[in-house]
Amino acid sequence: MAKVIHIRNVPDDVHAALTEAAEARGLSLTKYVQRELEQVARADFAVQHNLAVIREVQAQMPPDMDPELTLELLHEGRRE
Repeated sequence: MAKVIHIRNVPDDVHAALTEAAEARGLSLTKYVQRELEQVARADFAVQHNLAVIREVQAQMPPDMDPELTLELLHEGRRE
């Protein structure tokens, strides 16, 4: 079920900028802010997921592995 968020003490200039951005896209302020919050949440989820993957890979790497070799293998993998 959807939740309600109330935001207090939004500075006038921020409110005006959000309202203007919403109007420019033909959206209500509520729909615009909702869409922006969804994008922020998805981006944060991606960052957290990527961080978990990085930590997992780091845990599997030998502690004495050469960082230059690591970068070389990374670049090689991207070319494939």
